Amino acid sequence: MAATSPPISLITPDPGADEARRRGLRQMRTVAVGLLVFAACVYVATLGRDGFWGFVNAGAEASMVGAIADWFAVTALFKHPLGLPIPHTALIPRRKDELGKGLEEFVGENFLQEAVIRERVAAATISARVGDWLSDPANARRVVDEASDVAAIALGNVRDEHIADLVTEALVPRFREEPISPLLGTTLMEVLRDDLHHGVVDLVVDEMHRWLVDNPDTFARVLGERAPWWAPPKLNDAVTTRIHFEAVQWVEDIRDDPHHRAREALDSMLGQLAHDLLNDQETMDRAEGFKNRLLEHPQVVTTAISLWKAMRSALLGSVRDPEGAVRRRLLEELNLFSGRLREDAALRERLDRTAADVAVFMISRYGAELTTVITHTIERWDGKEAARRIELHVGRDLQFIRINGTIVGGLVGVAIHAVSLAV
Repeated sequence: MAATSPPISLITPDPGADEARRRGLRQMRTVAVGLLVFAACVYVATLGRDGFWGFVNAGAEASMVGAIADWFAVTALFKHPLGLPIPHTALIPRRKDELGKGLEEFVGENFLQEAVIRERVAAATISARVGDWLSDPANARRVVDEASDVAAIALGNVRDEHIADLVTEALVPRFREEPISPLLGTTLMEVLRDDLHHGVVDLVVDEMHRWLVDNPDTFARVLGERAPWWAPPKLNDAVTTRIHFEAVQWVEDIRDDPHHRAREALDSMLGQLAHDLLNDQETMDRAEGFKNRLLEHPQVVTTAISLWKAMRSALLGSVRDPEGAVRRRLLEELNLFSGRLREDAALRERLDRTAADVAVFMISRYGAELTTVITHTIERWDGKEAARRIELHVGRDLQFIRINGTIVGGLVGVAIHAVSLAV
């Protein structure tokens, strides 16, 4: 059997607040006891008198009875009256666990119901309040600053070994299990269907044409190194010049003609590759082999770390800069979002409904654990200390029961005395 936690002797003490409560409790106790003493003095002074004083004596007698009875009732909640172990007294110290269970059930049945939660969330008008709060530039700036600081801390705490572990222990094994051919084939098929590759082809052709135009000497030198040793230099120069001219013209034709045969040949080749990646087993096996060789290469981890360092450095620099691009963008988006919240009633309604759904989900999933905190906490309290603390919080108001009992008892006593005389 698991050992139970030892009782907690002190419950959220606040010396200043406790002293104020203790002072108020003493004052009200003094008033209640003062009324009891006054009733006793009046009773003794009018004992054996008739007429008007008989009514006063009966009222004083009943006031004492009411005061003592209510004193007993109030005291019995927290301790044994006069230290006597009278049954059904000291209820809080003896039955705090049952009281805690009852409080848990009361909270769960009356406060954590879906209808109540939705009503309170709707009444809170969360989205409207958020929109009004964010409309203040100082508040929007504060949100951006806080988010940027948290992001900077989070980025700074990610070390190189974390990225290495992520790549080697999570990403690489997952990539090994996932066939690459269907992904590549489907992606390539979609690219060809939407003509997305034409922009890449145009970029490559433009760069190739620019290089050929700007580097004729390099082109000639590369071809000259592969010319036969016995070929005359003048012949080599003429041939390389002609080849360079034809190459430039050919690339220009490809660049300027969107239906050039080279473009069509490239489209046909890519289409066949996409088809083979999805249907040809040999092509799929080669793709898988290439993927595995790539994943086994040690440079994969090094490249991942290098990419992460570059990205982290760029993000940190922008996040830490009060006027950086990231903070400016966040501030702009917050201002736009704030404006929409204040102007778009439908958006506010959707967000409030979403907030209610989230609250209901959280309560339905974790509500039992939430209310159980009440029982577990009260079970750990020391009984006598709990009684003293509760009395300190509510005892002042309970003294009004004693005061009312004294007054009402006196009035009832006068009434009973009048009825007895009439009979």
